[in-house]
Amino acid sequence: MMTNLFSAFDPATSKSMSLNWISIILVMILIPMNYWILPSKIMIIKTMVIKTLSHEFKLLLGPTSKGFSLLSISLMIYILINNMLGLLPYIFTGSSHMTFTLTLALPLWLSLMLYGWINHMNHMFAHLVPSGTPGLLMPFMVIIETLSNLIRPGALAVRLMANMIAGHLLMSLLGNNNSMNMILPTILMIQIMLMLFETAVAMIQAYVFSILMTLYTSELT
Repeated sequence: MMTNLFSAFDPATSKSMSLNWISIILVMILIPMNYWILPSKIMIIKTMVIKTLSHEFKLLLGPTSKGFSLLSISLMIYILINNMLGLLPYIFTGSSHMTFTLTLALPLWLSLMLYGWINHMNHMFAHLVPSGTPGLLMPFMVIIETLSNLIRPGALAVRLMANMIAGHLLMSLLGNNNSMNMILPTILMIQIMLMLFETAVAMIQAYVFSILMTLYTSELT
């Protein structure tokens, strides 16, 4: 029994061990190895999607991508799988928690920053002052650009978490509304529309997360 509305997003199933986090690797456990070997229709569609995404990510990264597009595609597919699993009943949505999203965003952002400052220090300093900035505003621009760089992992994590949790909260509110039985068909239609909307949000947020991380990478070159 839920004690409050946010209890549905509690990742703990017991005091000693949380089994809900197994959902983030559920697909990897259930998908048979033949899925990756046999040329099935699902595999053909997956290959076409990966080729399209690879072409788009390489356009953003330029000629110096050096395989980072593969990391971006893998990241997007992993987030997409977790987002879509959260739409199924009784499956924990890992991407609706800061623990999951910040674990993805912070190490990637930190590795990019370390790589940029170690190998392209002059280029990183140049990014702190946009071209055409008046000399009087340069110290302020350095502070603003530094703060904007520091909040990037938090912004990525909060964006994914907030978008995934908002739809779930709205569906929980409508699902717990049992006092208006006369408009049950209306509530059912609204929930179906919300489910379609949540499916679109799950796809878009996975794409946005990987695209933004790719854009942060392109700034280092």
